[in-house]
Amino acid sequence: MFPLSPEPLIAWLHALPVEAIEAMLLVVCYGGCMLLLRQFGAAGLYSWIVLAVIAANVQVLKEAQFAAFPEPVALGTVVFASTYLATDLLAEHYGRQAALGGVLVGFAGYLLWTVLMVLTLGYKPVEGAEIQPHLAAIFKPAPSLFAAGMVSYLISQSFDVWVFRAVRARTGRKYLWLRTNASTLLSALLDTIVFSTLAWMVFAPEPVSLHTLIFTYVLGTYGLRVLYSVLETPFMYVSRWLVQRAPDAGFRRVD
Repeated sequence: MFPLSPEPLIAWLHALPVEAIEAMLLVVCYGGCMLLLRQFGAAGLYSWIVLAVIAANVQVLKEAQFAAFPEPVALGTVVFASTYLATDLLAEHYGRQAALGGVLVGFAGYLLWTVLMVLTLGYKPVEGAEIQPHLAAIFKPAPSLFAAGMVSYLISQSFDVWVFRAVRARTGRKYLWLRTNASTLLSALLDTIVFSTLAWMVFAPEPVSLHTLIFTYVLGTYGLRVLYSVLETPFMYVSRWLVQRAPDAGFRRVD
């Protein structure tokens, strides 16, 4: 008999350091993004952006204690960082308009997903059913998180595309590492500051202290994103080989 419950796996993961789980998540996110590029081209990257934006906005509700940080750090960083990889891949191989299209697809996907879940919660629960409060705890959009996420996402991702293409316009196909890291590091810092300030102070019913804002939500999160930005670089170079074998699916590649 093979149990279908994920509980044994979850219990095993609980016994691991959170850094080990973070490494697993990184492999799944970056590897999944590259796999979708190889199999579906730009369309695969669009689908990854939608998936990652939704997943990151669920994960951010949970915190974890990393050994390197004195304060707990909100999750969602790895998953959301992979959207920058997808956006940079679109900007590099398919151009500025394709990359901006990916940003808008991610925004529309998250917005429609939120509408679907609100309508799902709107069904009157069957008497005796216990699922409603569990669904509401995860899927009922907190106005502060939803507004902060939408604003920071559009601003930072659009900025990422602009920086990436601006550096490429001046360097051509050279210095891929430079445009990858410059665009991701700057836009990730912008995203972290905007989202954290709006979600946990401006829109929050009970604003956190300035200390918690800076050290838990800004510096803690951004410290991890610096690492993930550096790790993004080799995937960008590998993509030059993968994209030659990816289907066009109506998208025109750029050199």
